[in-house]
Amino acid sequence: MKTIGLIGGMSWESSLEYYRLINEEVKERLGGLHSAKCVLYSVDFEEIEICQRNDEWEKAGEILARAALSLEAAGADFIVL
Repeated sequence: MKTIGLIGGMSWESSLEYYRLINEEVKERLGGLHSAKCVLYSVDFEEIEICQRNDEWEKAGEILARAALSLEAAGADFIVL
């Protein structure tokens, strides 16, 4: 099973929902006590929102890119946002 790298924190509520849905799908497909191999990086959305408000899209992208690199270093095979 591949390891999912999940960038969360755009809202913790949606991150929770994504994590739940991913694991429900794994359980449905594999059965038993299987769960997803997942690494979560939760960004501070306040930082992203400030970038959005100030039209600093490159800076927002840099924040998310750093999160993705951290997930890669932690063993993620692919990244979802």
